[in-house]
Amino acid sequence: MDVNLFWDEDEANTGRYVVPDDIVDVAFAVNCRCLPLDHAQPLSDALHAALPWLGDEELAGVHLIHGAESGNGWYRPEDPASELLYLSRRTRMMLRLPRERVADAEGLVGRDLDIGGYPLTVGRSSVRKLSDLPTLFARYVIVEDGEDEMAFLSRTAQELKALGITVRKVLCGKEHTLALGRTGVQTRSVMVAELEPERAVLLQQQGLGGGRKTGCGLFLPHKGIAPIQALDDSD
Repeated sequence: MDVNLFWDEDEANTGRYVVPDDIVDVAFAVNCRCLPLDHAQPLSDALHAALPWLGDEELAGVHLIHGAESGNGWYRPEDPASELLYLSRRTRMMLRLPRERVADAEGLVGRDLDIGGYPLTVGRSSVRKLSDLPTLFARYVIVEDGEDEMAFLSRTAQELKALGITVRKVLCGKEHTLALGRTGVQTRSVMVAELEPERAVLLQQQGLGGGRKTGCGLFLPHKGIAPIQALDDSD
């Protein structure tokens, strides 16, 4: 007997987690030769000027730009006072935004921004859902005054628990100083591993600590657990 079947297996009935799109990353191509290595404040300032609503969006964030290595191609520059970050054609400027703000942000396309005296032309955009990979990495999470590594880790674990995230593996990496405010802000990199898909997305949506508009507290997916020193040094 011939049997013809139409089989439509709804993802919702398979038990598979479907990543929501209420918060997304919008990636813009850029035409820019180089930027100040520490461009957190000037990038944030330029975007706030171009997108006046940005400061009112609590869950919006500005990812710092990570491009090619320094001019000779052998190492990533480390001295913000004397070195520049050279960008490739693959470099993207990325904003984390509520879905309803995507159309507004696309008004950046074709605009010229001044990033600390360096011109950047914004190119075409693409929208990316957040990731449900189990390992996430943030290059910059703000360190509180007088906080040593153990105190920082303890507070980080507490903040994760407050979000309903079971703390299994959390590592912190080297310290960075970002030129924010009069004295600068101390940050550390953080990797969180063995996250359930829903919690991985939640952590990307909520972030850790303050400074989202200057690149702090924002997590991105990482495939597997590599030494955090290697993650700190990678682009």
